[in-house]
Amino acid sequence: MHTAEHTIEFDTIESRHAAPADDLVVLLDEEGREIGTAAKSSVHGADTSLHLAFSCYVFNDRGEVLVTRRALTKKTWPGVWTNSFCGHPAPAETLTDAVHRRADFELGLDIDRIDLALPLFRYRATDSSGIVENEVCPVYLARASADPVPNPDEVMEFTWTQPETLRRSVLASPFAFSPWMVLQMRELETFRA
Repeated sequence: MHTAEHTIEFDTIESRHAAPADDLVVLLDEEGREIGTAAKSSVHGADTSLHLAFSCYVFNDRGEVLVTRRALTKKTWPGVWTNSFCGHPAPAETLTDAVHRRADFELGLDIDRIDLALPLFRYRATDSSGIVENEVCPVYLARASADPVPNPDEVMEFTWTQPETLRRSVLASPFAFSPWMVLQMRELETFRA
């Protein structure tokens, strides 16, 4: 019986981390209007086209925020601490649906509530390998009542921390965090879900 329970648990974890069916991203013009789609693998390079993405910060019932460390296999900013999760909506997918999908895929989490905190956030950053991120990236605050079950291809570590502790750490040591998170911390006035 003990083995069967573990098998069921393992099967649940595996199904939660199934690869996304669609890896297309939505391309945008300088005014933020959709102008087409492209394969995700083709838009993250030295000359990255502007595209739509999102960031999300997940809070638990104790008011703590989930911070994750990107897997070492990630193409951009591997091993860097960042917000709870990020992603790209598929063509014709709402941002809210994309947030739910990525919460499940990256962290095995069901999100209870989602609030839009920074609707117009945009950034451009270049990592040490020369890969450029160039995104219109609305920022969401969400709530979850369970601990994550991270997908090891996405997340190598996580921790829950107090929002103000995180804010002070990010602003004091920006080199230790993803560039988008540093910029978001400067813009997020109310940082709690």
